[in-house]
Amino acid sequence: MARVFRNRTEAGTALAARLEHLRGDDIVVLGLPRGGVPVAFEIAQALDPSPELAMGAIGEDGVSVVNDEVVRLTGASTADFLRVEQREREELQRRADRFRKTAPRADLVGRIAVIVDDGIATGSTARAACKVARAQGADQVVLAVPVAAPDSVKALADDADEIICVEQPTWLRSVGEWYDDFTQVDDQTVVALLERARQRDTTSGSRPEPGHAPPAATVGVDREVRVDVGMLALPGHLTDPQDAIGSVVFAHGSGSSRHSPRNQFVADQLNAAGLGTLTFDLLTDAEARDRRNVFDIGLLASRLARAADWVRQHAVADLPVALFGASTGAAVALVAASEPSH
Repeated sequence: MARVFRNRTEAGTALAARLEHLRGDDIVVLGLPRGGVPVAFEIAQALDPSPELAMGAIGEDGVSVVNDEVVRLTGASTADFLRVEQREREELQRRADRFRKTAPRADLVGRIAVIVDDGIATGSTARAACKVARAQGADQVVLAVPVAAPDSVKALADDADEIICVEQPTWLRSVGEWYDDFTQVDDQTVVALLERARQRDTTSGSRPEPGHAPPAATVGVDREVRVDVGMLALPGHLTDPQDAIGSVVFAHGSGSSRHSPRNQFVADQLNAAGLGTLTFDLLTDAEARDRRNVFDIGLLASRLARAADWVRQHAVADLPVALFGASTGAAVALVAASEPSH
């Protein structure tokens, strides 16, 4: 049986392993918004190129891909089509303005463009992105996705020089069915991931570009750890800047993990401000497969509270420890904080 990815982070990690042959080449990773961006981020982290954002479906530079069969079946008139196209182009410009901000578009001339999405159903978005990359001068176009229908992969063979796909199920009703967590990616998450990527490029030099966050504070501890929560020791990552003024323990949302791009971005910002952070998995992999555990607020809050105690013993001693959570994690943090000892 083909695999089901836990989330887009795991899918990106699996896809990155298939792209190792590109390591060291002059590549740009282009994530299709919004669902392809978290996948692309993991690839960019693994291969260490210059990540940038590509636009899909109706592409930049006037590129448009029309599915004639869909238009025929819907009975859309020329006026209807033009009205929808105009609306989509306005949305495209809104996203470009918000996601890129003042950052220049990546130069693709003579480079390898790696176009990434979280999956392919019809292929229209991927085809438009390939055309945009070629129009912008890419020397080669590589299309990389975790899951796609075999027919779609075959149909895109002329649009990309290489197609990398982890899973090609014979029957694909929807991309989402191949993920345990296929929560919609919002604009805020895309912006956070792109900002993390820009900061990585900025801090590799001697001084940051205007408008970007400063380099992270000098780190005293930055390592993978095992967090004792009673009967279990769960994997986590502890960062403790020198002269830290306190620490923040994270409770991730349902279906997520300590690798959550949004939480990692927030943790980076807190580290730069002199706060230590602990991101850790609230459940084992086996526990996470049972959806009842994912929403067991009492269980998760108990473990979060124990993790806060662990931080006091192993990191910040008498300094303040705060709890942070998003989505389900917010409820977990509130319940844990209400316990008498916290």
